[in-house]
Amino acid sequence: MDCYRRRHVAVLVTAIQLERLRRRRDSRRRFWVHSVIAQRQERGQFWALYQNLRAHEDQFFGYMRMSIPSFDELLGLLESRLLHQDTFMRDSIPPVERLVITLRYLGTGQSLASLHYAFMVGKSTASMIIRETCVAIWDALHAAVMAQPHKEQWKEIADVFQKTCQFPNCAGAIDGKHICIKKPVRSGSQYYNYKKYFSFVLFAVCDANYSFRYIDVGSYGSRSDSAVFAHSEFGKMLLDKALDLPDHTTLPGTTSPAMPFVFVANEAFALGENLMKPYSSRGLSIPRRVFNYRLTRVRRVVECAFGILANKWRFLHTPIHLKLETAISAVKAACVLHNFVRARDGYNFEDSLSHSLQSHLPSVARGHRQGAPVREQFTAYFMSPHGALPWQLEAI
Repeated sequence: MDCYRRRHVAVLVTAIQLERLRRRRDSRRRFWVHSVIAQRQERGQFWALYQNLRAHEDQFFGYMRMSIPSFDELLGLLESRLLHQDTFMRDSIPPVERLVITLRYLGTGQSLASLHYAFMVGKSTASMIIRETCVAIWDALHAAVMAQPHKEQWKEIADVFQKTCQFPNCAGAIDGKHICIKKPVRSGSQYYNYKKYFSFVLFAVCDANYSFRYIDVGSYGSRSDSAVFAHSEFGKMLLDKALDLPDHTTLPGTTSPAMPFVFVANEAFALGENLMKPYSSRGLSIPRRVFNYRLTRVRRVVECAFGILANKWRFLHTPIHLKLETAISAVKAACVLHNFVRARDGYNFEDSLSHSLQSHLPSVARGHRQGAPVREQFTAYFMSPHGALPWQLEAI
């Protein structure tokens, strides 16, 4: 009887092992290169369009979101970083094709499935290409197009703000925006924001030319603006007086007092000596309403910058269906590309008028005591003969 049972168990074990082997064989790839993508170099979108697009500059710009000279310069910076070796099984995808696939994703927000059929590359390959290329773009560009300004450059930025927005001693406008994403794996509610969707935060400092001078990408969507600012490298450097801002100087037309250089933000940030935010909207006097109006003229610059960013790189218009690390890399790449293309090709102002990026949490943060006197000095200056604008009372 025991012999019979042992024999029966052995038969069952053998059957289970055979079934596992069968399932493994069935799960293996049937093709090393699927027939759908085997003709990539004959029918893929890159091979079918690229050379023809280069003969038509306007069409090339619409497809790549940048001019031919800008594209060639960018490719030259990235080529060595994107070069892969060929194998005995198949040729590697060349750097130029990798860059085109990534720019099409950033410029349109196409799904990986759409890129798979358009460029005839595997979905996992498209995802890998986007990840590697976005990292390469950030590594190659951020030191050149987003370097921390030194004292003289801060002065130049402030001069442009004075000319365009009539706000003296302003070194930049700051704001935070939600970037909509799919729920990250095992993230709980950390990325779930007050607007009831999952996101991480793009925090940015912008100059008067709509270029980003500093970005911080990836903070939890559940965090407030003040928390993101406080934990960012920029926030820490500002509070520690480590930004190499110019020395205090008097405002145009005045002899005293010497005023600090400041950054302008919304009410969600904490007031500080170098950080101005609007007065609370309750029971405002005319001078304070004028200050809020003048501050808003600067704040809209960073709003326009976000508009230009999102309307050129339209993957920001829809939820990003990539892994969290890849999504963060894509946003960082879009920001440095924004500066890169902005400096070379300019921008279309209509692109700045609207965008899909949602404002960050509008919670009100308490300010520092030393910030209140600075704000009062600006308020008084904006009502003085030297600082007032002819239309400001009508505008409020």
